[in-house]
Amino acid sequence: REFKMAPKENVTIMGEEPGNGLPIEDPPFTFAELKDCIPAHCFKRDTLRSFSYVVMDMAAVAIMYYLSTYIDQVENVAVQCVLWPLYWWWQGAVMTGLWVIAHECGHRAFSDNIFLGDCIGMVLHSALLVPYHSWRISHAKHHKNTNNMQLDEVFVPYTRTEVGEHPSHADEVPGPFSVILRVTEIIKMLVFGWPAYLTMHVTGRKYERPTNHYNPSAPLFNDKEYMQVVLSDIFLCAWIGVLLYSGASFGWIWLIKSYLIPYLFVNMWLVMITDLQHTDPRLPHYRNGVFSWMKGALCTIDRDYGVMNVLHHHIGDTHVAHHLFSTMPHYHAQEATECLKKKLGEYYLVDDVSPGLLGICEALWKTACECRFVDDDGDVFWWHRYAKESADGKVKKL
Repeated sequence: REFKMAPKENVTIMGEEPGNGLPIEDPPFTFAELKDCIPAHCFKRDTLRSFSYVVMDMAAVAIMYYLSTYIDQVENVAVQCVLWPLYWWWQGAVMTGLWVIAHECGHRAFSDNIFLGDCIGMVLHSALLVPYHSWRISHAKHHKNTNNMQLDEVFVPYTRTEVGEHPSHADEVPGPFSVILRVTEIIKMLVFGWPAYLTMHVTGRKYERPTNHYNPSAPLFNDKEYMQVVLSDIFLCAWIGVLLYSGASFGWIWLIKSYLIPYLFVNMWLVMITDLQHTDPRLPHYRNGVFSWMKGALCTIDRDYGVMNVLHHHIGDTHVAHHLFSTMPHYHAQEATECLKKKLGEYYLVDDVSPGLLGICEALWKTACECRFVDDDGDVFWWHRYAKESADGKVKKL
């Protein structure tokens, strides 16, 4: 598999390039050389092993649900108020692991049997209210055009014109009010970001007409993908019917506490992980003229999620390897990452914050503050925070 690199030419670089940012020059290695540095067994998909992770995650979900049925039997209300949030947090974390496995099915990394992988992915994603094929299709486009200002399908930066003179009102209010406003912005993204993306393609590529992940005639899809989107909608509607029947039979409060709130935590993790994978002051964006698949694939950063690395099947701390080799099963990604680090050198980025979830909070705060918008014109873009920052570009030969 070969990937054409962008031609060497004079390009305009907009924004202040950070000293430790990802190099924007064409990498000194090829895709084939990167693949050769990884043991061959890392690319082999083991259906039984993949299934074992589904079984383990499903067992954990079932056990935690079973234990949750005893929470309301506890007489001490204060204890209930502790146990329910613990259930929601950990159940949401494990359900996110199932989401990641379905995501792996969409990448054809679950099994050599594509049909089997699609069946597993359809069931798991539908159970988490995700239209499987619809998202699989848009996500494949994201992998093909990562950090391309014109063609990427998610977290495309706002431009100077779009944000106007006020990139963030949190920068314009004093002291603690600024913190409160910034935290509110982060919470809004984590709670509403995922449904907004599916229903309105928020932060995604701008098409000539509105698009979403449910309409098979939306510009996001081509004619060959029409029936796959319809099938995804059918499975999704069937699961919604199951939820409505369950709520009517067992009580809506039961449904909210047992399923809906953990589901919201899944959405939170999904948006957080996706945002932090490709949003950082050290990651550039490109326009078509200087973009290449390799440059885009390298525009990601590995971050440490502590114990969540295990529960989320290492989707956050091995994401560079995933973008380079998306058909590689997650259970080989750590080994592949260690091999890639040596070969990638300065083209491999890992977060420089505190380890674990404390560092994730730091990263969220950093990106929310520093990654506000990019300039309207140019070829390579670094993030701006303030509207008054210089819009003058630098010309450089790549």
